[in-house]
Amino acid sequence: MAKRIDPATLESAVGTMYPPPYDEPCRARERTRLGDPAGLTQFGVNLLRLPPGAWSSQRHWHTGEDEFVYVLSGEVVLVTDDGEEVLHAGDAAGFPANEGNGHCLQNRSNKDAQLLEVGTRQKGSVCYYPGIDMIAPAGGKPAAYT
Repeated sequence: MAKRIDPATLESAVGTMYPPPYDEPCRARERTRLGDPAGLTQFGVNLLRLPPGAWSSQRHWHTGEDEFVYVLSGEVVLVTDDGEEVLHAGDAAGFPANEGNGHCLQNRSNKDAQLLEVGTRQKGSVCYYPGIDMIAPAGGKPAAYT
């Protein structure tokens, strides 16, 4: 089996499953799953493209999943409970499971940003969205308002 993965040959998912109006800032985001074609089962890897104005997600945190992002190109604003900071190409950030610090990435520049996303695949993890009072239960669907 070949090990090389060419992201340009993989199908990307554009948009989000968030309900309106919370889907608006994430409609243009584009994710390409890299971990699945590699056969990875312990963690996922995505190539994320954020056009100008796009967000990676609504601000969120997971009870059982670690997350890590690495900026490949462009710049994004990391928004957390602690405030905002700009991440440039070569910068990285991590979000430990159950930390309770909601986070998201926003492209406020006039150029595309590309990031590598890595996260554990923990069954039973719940995702909380504190800014919009929403919970995604284990399994991810359906999200519910609290």
